[in-house]
Amino acid sequence: MKNLEKFNVDQIEIVNDSVAMAEELASNSYKMSASQWLHSKYDVKTLVDLCPEEIVCGPFAQIIRYKGRQKDTSLGSSTYDFYKICIQDHSILSTLKKSPDIKLFPFTLYIMIHELIHIVRFSKFLQSFDALLEEKIAEETRVHKKTHEILDKVKITGITDVLKFYNKWRTPFDGLQN
Repeated sequence: MKNLEKFNVDQIEIVNDSVAMAEELASNSYKMSASQWLHSKYDVKTLVDLCPEEIVCGPFAQIIRYKGRQKDTSLGSSTYDFYKICIQDHSILSTLKKSPDIKLFPFTLYIMIHELIHIVRFSKFLQSFDALLEEKIAEETRVHKKTHEILDKVKITGITDVLKFYNKWRTPFDGLQN
């Protein structure tokens, strides 16, 4: 997994902007105030900050769940779920090279909203992180539909091409196997 292409400084800035906008759009969609938002429950990292076991080939991002604990506490009851969104720079950059109509900002905006929806749904117990494969596949369809619903209302250059790219993911996965 060495020598994977990483985001450059300008691309990191674009990704940071997409993360900020995704947080705002997701919190608005779920009607969560700033105090209700999950800032302390997740972190976003790009390839340069990932451990080898957090790097995968294929997906554009993955969520890994860790157990968090407040400093100064030793009780198991004080643990909480902490999610790490592991952005896979190499997969995103590879797709952008193959799809010149797709631009980095709207593409990473889609990816980030998608991952944040998962975290909101896990945190609100609308979906189990440890679901069986069949349920995880159904959840992917639901999350892609919600992501599309949120972004369909947003006027951002290039978002239409990204929504078109993801169209097939909003239909049941059985159809994708044919």
